[in-house]
Amino acid sequence: MKHKHQRRNEEIKKLLSQAIFDMKDPRVSPMTSLTMVEVSTDMKHARVRVSVYDTDDQKRRETVEALNGAAGFLSHEVGKKLRTYSVPAFKFTLDDSIAYSVHIAEVLNSLQKPEKEDEDAD
Repeated sequence: MKHKHQRRNEEIKKLLSQAIFDMKDPRVSPMTSLTMVEVSTDMKHARVRVSVYDTDDQKRRETVEALNGAAGFLSHEVGKKLRTYSVPAFKFTLDDSIAYSVHIAEVLNSLQKPEKEDEDAD
């Protein structure tokens, strides 16, 4: 059963990504990707984590707000292609895990640079 649930989540994620890509809303950043879709077992609700590759925090929040505003439209678009009786209502939240991991990588790289410069000086 768990495998079936994961497949359903991935299928909805794929369809939802395509629907977002096809949207013409200027508030939605073109650098938006879905990192996770978690659908409830009764298929009534789905939590969607969104990553926006933009340094402007305002633009990132605006993208999530626009997606939440278009949640009904997106449910309708996904429902056209999904072969199930019901389509979940989407709730979008900002996912900062990718930005955080990029920040950690930058910190680690900056810590390694002084060691390399010391070796070059010898």
